[in-house]
Amino acid sequence: MKRIALALTALVATTAIAPIAHAGVDFDQLRRENLEKDAVDFDALREENLNKVDFDQLRRENLDKDAVAEIQISSIDFDQLRRENLEKDAVDFDALREENLNKVDFDQLRRENLDKDAVDFDQLRRENLDKDAVA
Repeated sequence: MKRIALALTALVATTAIAPIAHAGVDFDQLRRENLEKDAVDFDALREENLNKVDFDQLRRENLDKDAVAEIQISSIDFDQLRRENLEKDAVDFDALREENLNKVDFDQLRRENLDKDAVDFDQLRRENLDKDAVA
């Protein structure tokens, strides 16, 4: 019983003190402090980084690279490359067809398929009639 009374007393005391403690917190002040901690001066960062980069130097380097690329591209004979690639990719379908046709004996295949597919309908009819007569 004493335990329950002590627990209830502690609970009542905590709930009575908590609003008082809460009332003493200046949330606006906390908000301002947190905003000051997280604040980033983007203008200052931009200035710092802009001063670190020599854009004229970068521009010259890129122009030099582009000039080299143009010289290399202008020395390529694209028509010649196209012809070489067409020759590599060219397939003589007529020659392939002839090769494959000569490998297959179509007459033999036709005979084998006719033998497999041949159905003697008269024979089937007689077998089925015999089954019906027995049943």
